[in-house]
Amino acid sequence: MSKSNHRKIKCPTCKKETTWNDNPFRPFCSERCKLIDLGQWADGSYRVETPGYSATAEEIEESVRNEKDKY
Repeated sequence: MSKSNHRKIKCPTCKKETTWNDNPFRPFCSERCKLIDLGQWADGSYRVETPGYSATAEEIEESVRNEKDKY
């Protein structure tokens, strides 16, 4: 096998070295690390910031009402 088939990566959760190929949890080393990461997204620990305008809850509700009125 070529070296590229044994590519080593570090798990983003625990930093343990793992392989990329034949790893069903990649880029994580285990299901546990994958679920820890998912939990951090779910609880808001991770966020993708968007530049510019951020709507308020009232603006979103008004937009939804306006869309419902179209139908």
